[in-house]
Amino acid sequence: MDAIYTLIDTILPFDWTAYTFMKNALLAVLLITPLFGLVGTVVVSNHMSFFSDALGHCALTGIAVGVMMGIDNYMISMMGFALLFALCISAVLETGTSSADTVIGVFSATGMALGIVLLSAFGGFSKYSAYLVGDILTVQPAEIALLLGVLIVVIVLWVFFYNSLLLTGLNEDLAAGKKIHVKFVSRLFSVIVAVIVTISIKWVGILIINSLLVLPAASARNVAGSSRGYIGYSVLFSMIAGISGLILSYELGTSAGGTIVLVSAVLFFLSWLWGRCRRGVR
Repeated sequence: MDAIYTLIDTILPFDWTAYTFMKNALLAVLLITPLFGLVGTVVVSNHMSFFSDALGHCALTGIAVGVMMGIDNYMISMMGFALLFALCISAVLETGTSSADTVIGVFSATGMALGIVLLSAFGGFSKYSAYLVGDILTVQPAEIALLLGVLIVVIVLWVFFYNSLLLTGLNEDLAAGKKIHVKFVSRLFSVIVAVIVTISIKWVGILIINSLLVLPAASARNVAGSSRGYIGYSVLFSMIAGISGLILSYELGTSAGGTIVLVSAVLFFLSWLWGRCRRGVR
């Protein structure tokens, strides 16, 4: 890591890069924002914004399960419960007995409530309230390596499955007609979202994790003219918001996650205005 830190000092000779925790936070942002940008395109296109929100809410239950089982690394229990939660949602949705927003709403409320009850009963909810807002300034080198590994895996999966993911979300019958394994693709996407949400919650926070998935992709949709442009703009907007939000939070002394979301919101409204002007709508 020393070589990377030296490179950062050389390229970015600013006051905020003098601190190791800021260097770690910058590296984490550079790795995590492309993940949000990529996955967010399918989340927005397939109208699954509340799905990622539900997975964020279930993180509290994952933490509670870890406390009950005596697991020191809550990432393990959160990951396991999030994967189970995501697959359960997918299985119920496949039955077609209830609308997607109803099913996701039920699971989201249940996950949040169960987590609060279990934590208050076994560990004291206030001890884990930091997960609600997150703190990217606490990220460690080992966790940065984990983010790099996840980013590489997601990029590989995106190359092979992006079209299938998009088509399955838009029209399952058409996807099945093109020999796409709809159930497998849907569950694969659920697992991808669950993994990204889980590894990000500690640094981003349960309350705003969904915003970082949705806002960059929504902004990209306002200005993109093609599928490739949609992905490119989403990743670009996500990285711009992440880097500028991190720097602003340092200068203003505010929460990094909240500041990044606010920058993302500003980018959304600017892209919306740009999209309207470009289409000649006044």
